[in-house]
Amino acid sequence: MTVDLGFVEKCESWLLESRFFPSKVGGKPAWLDLKNIPGEKDVQCEYCKEPCIFLCQIYAPYEENDDAFHRTIFIFICKKKECSKLNETGNLKVFRSQLPRINQFFPPEPPVEQRDWRTDINVDQWTKTCYVCGILAPNHCSKCKKTNYCCRAHQVYDWKHGHKGTCGSSNEPTKTNDFLLPEYEIVIEKDDTNDESNNDLSKEEEEIKKYEAMIEKGEAGTLQNEDVESTLLNVADQQEDQTFCEFRLVVDKYPDQILRYDRGGSVLYISSENKVGDVPKCSGCNEERQFEFQIMPQLLNFLNLEVATECVDWGILAVFTCKRSCIPKNGCSAEFVWKQDIVETISS
Repeated sequence: MTVDLGFVEKCESWLLESRFFPSKVGGKPAWLDLKNIPGEKDVQCEYCKEPCIFLCQIYAPYEENDDAFHRTIFIFICKKKECSKLNETGNLKVFRSQLPRINQFFPPEPPVEQRDWRTDINVDQWTKTCYVCGILAPNHCSKCKKTNYCCRAHQVYDWKHGHKGTCGSSNEPTKTNDFLLPEYEIVIEKDDTNDESNNDLSKEEEEIKKYEAMIEKGEAGTLQNEDVESTLLNVADQQEDQTFCEFRLVVDKYPDQILRYDRGGSVLYISSENKVGDVPKCSGCNEERQFEFQIMPQLLNFLNLEVATECVDWGILAVFTCKRSCIPKNGCSAEFVWKQDIVETISS
């Protein structure tokens, strides 16, 4: 089965709005169900108890399911350093949202990629969203009564970062994106190197066995090609974790990939340690969940420096979703994410 790969690209911000069903990183979520969206408690970090911020979303419709003609998976993450714990997922939240082709928000025909096409399709026409992060906002500024917030923490943040100077005036508040992650489009391409990668791995393993046999015979020192010897030694070192070796061989074909989409397939693990165990069944219908996609560590390279180096970290984020893609009861269904970090003894 062919794996789809995701890469980030900069694009016009209007292309990342809900009306175009985007796959995207950072900024605010481009909601699918514009009326029923998660709130503070839904995306709350289990450690600090504050709302997680939007990391990315993947538009992934089920062609065989009329109820999931439109379908998007949303991932949220807490960006606090102390909440990023080794191989734990309390700082992550995943939601699935879906709609039939005929729905109250979007026309049944495909969108037209023009800036002025159906600008009336907007989540703010249906519900109040947090000015800071874009989730459900039941509260508003008590002074101007115009700017909405999901929680006290985000209201305080906005007050200190611009709202204090504009509150009560006729001017629109100055937008600030420092709180959110940088925004990119996710472009999907087919991975046509799977077979080649498997062959390369077999060749590497074969060469390692030959080299080990030479060592036993005392013949390793007779190698004339230093580059070949160096390569074999490096790969041999990586045999301390064969899983990591395979991960590198596969990923190096497209080193900038930030997503691997393989619904019903298998996880490309980064380590033999802490592989996923029992995946809980769907809380909505009690159906089994299946692997759908994974977020790669390369995505960290595209986040802002502070977040990427001091706060947020992962080896891979593997997302599992309901096999049936059952109809969400409240607009969004919580799904399962497994975080696998890089074992400390492995060097890249």
